[in-house]
Amino acid sequence: MQSLGLTQQQKLQQKLTPAQIQVVRMLEVPSVELIQRINEELQDNPALEEGRDEVPADDDLQSLTDDDEGLSGETDMAYDETRSAYDDYADDDSADYMPIVSAPDNSNDEVTDIPLTAGTGFGEYLKSQVYLTHMDKADRHIAKFVVWNIDDNGYLPRTAEELCDDLAFREGLMVSQEKMEDIIRQIQEFDPPGVGAHNLQECLLIQLRQKPAGPTIELAIRLLENDFDHFSNRRWDKIAAHMGLTDEQLKDVLREITTLNPKPGSAWTGSLYERQHTTVIPDFVVSYEHGEWHIDLNQGDLPSLRVNADYQHMLEDMTGDKNRPAKKDREAVRFVRQKIDAARWFIDAIRQRNETLLRTMTAIVHKQEAFFIEGDPSYLKPMVLQDIADMTGYDVSTISRVSNSKYVQTDFGVYPLKFFFSDKMTTTEGEEISNKELKKNLKEIIEAEDKRKPFTDLQIVEKMKQRGYSIARRTVTKYREQYGIPTARLRTQL
Repeated sequence: MQSLGLTQQQKLQQKLTPAQIQVVRMLEVPSVELIQRINEELQDNPALEEGRDEVPADDDLQSLTDDDEGLSGETDMAYDETRSAYDDYADDDSADYMPIVSAPDNSNDEVTDIPLTAGTGFGEYLKSQVYLTHMDKADRHIAKFVVWNIDDNGYLPRTAEELCDDLAFREGLMVSQEKMEDIIRQIQEFDPPGVGAHNLQECLLIQLRQKPAGPTIELAIRLLENDFDHFSNRRWDKIAAHMGLTDEQLKDVLREITTLNPKPGSAWTGSLYERQHTTVIPDFVVSYEHGEWHIDLNQGDLPSLRVNADYQHMLEDMTGDKNRPAKKDREAVRFVRQKIDAARWFIDAIRQRNETLLRTMTAIVHKQEAFFIEGDPSYLKPMVLQDIADMTGYDVSTISRVSNSKYVQTDFGVYPLKFFFSDKMTTTEGEEISNKELKKNLKEIIEAEDKRKPFTDLQIVEKMKQRGYSIARRTVTKYREQYGIPTARLRTQL
């Protein structure tokens, strides 16, 4: 028989402090959005102001983190308060890895906008549309998180329930599934049409429903809703019989569906104007001169920040005068102290963001040194997030946040940080290669095939083995789909 009673239990539970949450959020912000984020904080917090405190920076850490942020002894106590918490989160000081070179102080060398021929990044384009909605600030934060989870093809692979769990775990933010589903529906109205869908069927239906209503559109929607399996397998006779369509009606419906984009993200390049005029501001600038690396954070127009001296003096006066009314004094002291603490947390979050970004970029350069010298993608080594986490001592999640939506200017062009990451594969001779090389060979095999009798995925596996690459059929299928190449049956040309 079970009995009811009270028991005591001890357990450890990790909970992020406000300072830690501030740092985590800052890591995900690229330079372009950081300027806007700083301006918002300057408007919201009167205890934070632009300006540089005149304190000499003579230690190595300050050199590494670039003291252009305007940090000084006035905010050092905030560093001490948040340093231990951040170290627990990012495991900052546990690594034996030393950077290749500390970033020089280039505060007077402004890095201008550098064109990127590919146009605005897909993720940045989606984020810009979040601000065009009628969402409040809290919903916009959730929407940006959802957008961050949309892949390069424009699909949202995670369910609303999974996204709610992620937000609760990462930020302690509780969001109902209904709220999340509503925000996802709003994102599915973004440009390009079909973005934010969970699968191909939903993607095509979203695009059809955004078109002007008409008989053909209605039939196409019915077909995808009720006979998607027949459509996927090209069973036209069964579709016509089930829907009662004539040959002409079926032809019109299929023509309408084939005009849709099955991968809205992969084909997005912006408008003609954007392709000609859009620029990307890199977060890093890497150069190799006379056998020495120069790795810089692009500070651009970022202002120096400091705690407002008037607020600090006000707090000193309030806490020093014991003749004030107690209750009123406590409320005023609490308000002023909260604003000062928030300012210090924000300044320290930017400083730690810069330190983390710079150390991560330095590790990437160290790992991919041959590419940064030669500029040839074939020199890229297999590299995953864990490799950089091991080199820097940071957590894998930290490296993931740093590499997301960040760009680096090299001597050979501008690249997203994700470009340098690839899975490790082993050839039949035991040599480790990047999966980028595998994809290149796979594409070459498909391009050289007889279009009247294209290779199946199993045949491609055999062709790859002949080149010394032993991979599974599902891997071939995955890489083929990443290139947007259809199955052999759909590639057949009579």
